[in-house]
Amino acid sequence: MGEPIKPEGVTPESIKKVCVIGAGVMGAGIAAQVANAGVPVLLLDVPAKEGDDRDAVAKGAVAKMLKTEPAPFMSKAAAKLVETGNIDDHLARVAECDWIVEAIVERLDIKQSLYARLEQLKRPGTAVSSNTSTIPLERLVEGRTEQFRRDFLITHFFNPPRYMRLIEIVRGRDTDAGTAGKVEAFVDRFMGKRIVRAKDTPGFIANRIGTYWLAVAVNGAIDQGLTVEEADQIGGRPMGVPKTGIFALIDLVGVDLMPLLAKSLSDTLPKGDPYFATVRPLPLVDKMIAEGFTGRKGKGGFYRLDKSGAAGADGKRTKLAIDLTTGEYRAEAKPEALPPAAEKDLAALVTVPGKVGDYAWTILGHVLSYAAMLVGEAADDVVAIDDAMKLGYNWKFGPFELIDRLGPGKLAERLRAEGRDVPAILATAGERPFYRVEGGVRQYLGTDGTYRDVPRGEGVLLLEDIKLRTQPVARSASAALWDIGDGVLCLEFTAKMNALDGEVAALIQQAIPLVQEKYKALVVYNEGSNFSAGANLGLALFAVKAGAWGEIEKLIVGGQQAFKALKYAPFPVVSAPAGMALGGGCEVLLHSDAVQAHAESYIGLVEAGVGLVPGWGGHGELLDRLAKSKGMPRGPMPAVMKAFELISTAHVSRSAAQAKEMAFLRPSDGITMNRDRLLADAKARALAMVDGYTPPEPPTFRLPGASGRTGLAGAVADFRRKGVATAYDEVVAGRLANVLTGGEADLVDTVTEQQLLDLERDAFMESAHDERTHARVESMLMTGKPLRN
Repeated sequence: MGEPIKPEGVTPESIKKVCVIGAGVMGAGIAAQVANAGVPVLLLDVPAKEGDDRDAVAKGAVAKMLKTEPAPFMSKAAAKLVETGNIDDHLARVAECDWIVEAIVERLDIKQSLYARLEQLKRPGTAVSSNTSTIPLERLVEGRTEQFRRDFLITHFFNPPRYMRLIEIVRGRDTDAGTAGKVEAFVDRFMGKRIVRAKDTPGFIANRIGTYWLAVAVNGAIDQGLTVEEADQIGGRPMGVPKTGIFALIDLVGVDLMPLLAKSLSDTLPKGDPYFATVRPLPLVDKMIAEGFTGRKGKGGFYRLDKSGAAGADGKRTKLAIDLTTGEYRAEAKPEALPPAAEKDLAALVTVPGKVGDYAWTILGHVLSYAAMLVGEAADDVVAIDDAMKLGYNWKFGPFELIDRLGPGKLAERLRAEGRDVPAILATAGERPFYRVEGGVRQYLGTDGTYRDVPRGEGVLLLEDIKLRTQPVARSASAALWDIGDGVLCLEFTAKMNALDGEVAALIQQAIPLVQEKYKALVVYNEGSNFSAGANLGLALFAVKAGAWGEIEKLIVGGQQAFKALKYAPFPVVSAPAGMALGGGCEVLLHSDAVQAHAESYIGLVEAGVGLVPGWGGHGELLDRLAKSKGMPRGPMPAVMKAFELISTAHVSRSAAQAKEMAFLRPSDGITMNRDRLLADAKARALAMVDGYTPPEPPTFRLPGASGRTGLAGAVADFRRKGVATAYDEVVAGRLANVLTGGEADLVDTVTEQQLLDLERDAFMESAHDERTHARVESMLMTGKPLRN
């Protein structure tokens, strides 16, 4: 990572239009992410060989993305920002663009031929970058003019470009710092990427280490006689690798990618690189590819479902795993549990007697020493390597964070004992850790043996950094309040999945007078994977089984009061979600003065899926927002019908942009593309609202009453006849409809906010008493999936 990214006098707005050449999976995905940022993009590919439309290849790529899951586009509006064309007829249009991204086939001669044409057409100073992951930059620009070399760099995105936060950027010897800074500022702030600066070496950082890691793990499992399940257990969660482990990860990315990566690195790595020791024939893999077992995109891979027999009573098919010795599939078998200490302690894991410890050491000993060897060669520092692996391969810990957990001295000692080389950076560390906290700042060990502050991009504010140098202003079992500077307090949810409960409500009530007395504004934010998955269902189910109905009602009323306290607080409240904001998490957003959402925010009122209705004011807030939205027809029913549709179907937005279309976010709410910049953006938004702030006026409602319920009931009954809705769906929908239509009120009555809250509370309690709700909640807690009863 090196020094913090400083755009050197340029702004993200320096790039107003982008051209992407190559409409394959990567090129099209890059174009989609540019469009997601609200920036026009020209997507070019070769002319179609058949038909009358010469732009059909690029157009087909866009059409395919509109149907792809997970979706490359964050909204249909984004897709309209992509223009299509072909390189024979439209290449001259690169003169309109401020950045040209080349994402064509990985052949040096074809790339160089394209660059020769671009050299004649583009404006001087227009950045050109390649998405290559295999060809050195210096070879790409051979024979090009000095100006072209100054304008050229490598921008290596990871697939899928919308969801993978890593981008490796390589500058050449001649690359102009201002041109590179312009691109870096854009991909950071507009495309939402964390930049890792890599050196011009084969595979750069993440793929070089990642490919080596997978090769070592596969070879080790075969040599040591492990099953794929055992290998995934040992090489997965204990090492901070996603639950996919080794072989399931290969299934995810594609078994057929293994020989391609092996060939790519074998062709470009210098002689003597440890990677060559992993390259060998793998007849099993060749056989799998030949028979179409290429992973999830094919008929299956190292794991697959048995489609030959009938499904079980639960509708599921038997999961099969391949035998690494015979190549035959058998029923998946759960391995024997690891010793408890080995689950969390790497030092204990590698010393477990037998195959567990041997295999763990095979992976860690080779991969960690290989990563250490690359400091100075592939990257300037350990932070760049750790960031690349965490962002590019979703490791929980980077290689040097793993070394710290294992013990740098112990790792070096064991390598020496086995007669293996100890990398220079490991020798420099000695017994010292690669990371430490000094004066409330996280630092890393440099190649010269001195510690430096871990760099942050300019303007980045992270709660994890604030926590290193201060204590919370207040905290409960499920939430905390942090002073984030400039008179702004931050409310952080801290329970598992950031679930909400009475402890959160109590801290909200404590925060109101605290902010009023000593601060200017409140931001609701956390750095968990998800903003909040909603109410604590496990706690609610426990109360149900204990018959603690008074406590459940107290929780609902307490939540309603806390959220209304947020809404009517005498200071601005800005929520900053990322990931899931479901149920109660969505209701927090609905009660905030403004939302600054990460682009990847998935928002919805999903209570109906577990047989409940929103209980903390969601009905009224959504109704009021829909009734006031510009596109909503006037009258009592349109807003009610739309709210009923969103809540009864437990609809969740697939992006923050889509959440605006669904009214879970306002048109005026902000969207931050880079997750690292979310807190700073939310804080700035809150401070901008302070001067002249006044709380909103309570809404009143004109609701359709019984006639409206009749119409909604008819629609649900129709869905029931079609088999779309279940019997209990119809019951839950009836309770929901009663709230949204105002209960006993009719069109001549004015329904107050509190009356709607009372209806909501009664409907929630009625659902909570129903055993069919209990069954749904239990199913969700046990399986993570809704029960269709």
